[in-house]
Amino acid sequence: MPSTDSAEFGPPDRRTALSWLLGTTVAASLASFFYPVARFLNPPKVAEASVNEVAAGKVSDLKPNSGKIIKFGNKPALLVRVNETDWKAFSAVCTHLNCTVQYQEGRREIWCACHNGTYDLEGRVASGPPPKPLEELAVKIRGEEVVISRRA
Repeated sequence: MPSTDSAEFGPPDRRTALSWLLGTTVAASLASFFYPVARFLNPPKVAEASVNEVAAGKVSDLKPNSGKIIKFGNKPALLVRVNETDWKAFSAVCTHLNCTVQYQEGRREIWCACHNGTYDLEGRVASGPPPKPLEELAVKIRGEEVVISRRA
C-alpha cells in the first residue's frame, strides 16, 4: 500500500515558494530590461511617405542668396534662392553619414557640419568626405508659390 506521508503530499515549504517567487521576479526584471534594448536594436520598418511635390512657401519669403530647410515627405530638403531668378533644391541629407546640410550665404555653398563636407550650388562635392553629390530636386514657381518636386 502506498505511503500517505503528510510531507510527501503537503504544501510546499517556504523556501521553495520563496525561490520560485524570487526567480519569477528576476526573470520579469530581465525581460523588462532586454525588451526595449531588442526593440531599439531592431526597430520596426517605417514606410516612407510617397511625396512627389511640396509647396515650399512664397517667393517673397526667401531673399536672394539664402536658403531654408523644407520637409519633403519624411526627409528634409534644402531650398536655395541663388539670385532674383535662380532657385535650387536638393535633398538636405548628406551623402556621407546622413546629417542635415545647410546653406552658407557668405561662402555660397552647401555645408555639412558633421565632418565639414561642402557641396557647390550644383550639388557636387566640393570638399570633405561625402562620397557622392546631393540628390537634386526640381523647383517651379507657380504664381507667388515655390514648389519643389522630384526630378523625372
